[in-house]
Amino acid sequence: MSDPAVDSNPVDTSAGKWKRFVISFVAIALGIALAIGIKTQPPAMTLESQAAEAMPLDVAIANGKPTLLEFYADWCTSCQAMAEDLRQVKSAYGDRLNFVMLNVDNGKWLPEVLKYKVDGIPHFVFLEDDGSAIAETIGEQPRSILEADLDALIAHTELPYTYTQGQVSKLNASPEKAQTDPRSHGAQTKI
Repeated sequence: MSDPAVDSNPVDTSAGKWKRFVISFVAIALGIALAIGIKTQPPAMTLESQAAEAMPLDVAIANGKPTLLEFYADWCTSCQAMAEDLRQVKSAYGDRLNFVMLNVDNGKWLPEVLKYKVDGIPHFVFLEDDGSAIAETIGEQPRSILEADLDALIAHTELPYTYTQGQVSKLNASPEKAQTDPRSHGAQTKI
């Protein structure tokens, strides 16, 4: 028979109670510290809030400053990844440039999506002071690259990290105003 005094499950001592109390106290303190730390961090600026603060397109084109158009979507992970850098760039350059954000999911911007041939996002279009598009870039851009392009836009020099928008040559109309449409394979059309 076993002796109850030599049992393998000793009765809880005051030292064991003290240990559980300290562990519980530390866990509660860490939980409170974590909650306070999370609540005191500044909220990240969302794409939606940046777009709400951005300049309207018609104002930007008319005010005589160079403009950066950003085509984005809320679901775009590259757009989200660039949001904080763009917020800082807008803060640093906002007095010299217009920043316009156009959500490609908003049908209101379909004419601009078609005009600037947006086929990937984020899609940035750089506009001169008069509103004419001079260059563009597609995809996630490092902040230093974007700043170099914006510096060049402000200085009216060639943008180093973009591709320029070319112009399409006009076909000359004949005296009878007949013109060959390149897609017509030689058939004449009247203008």
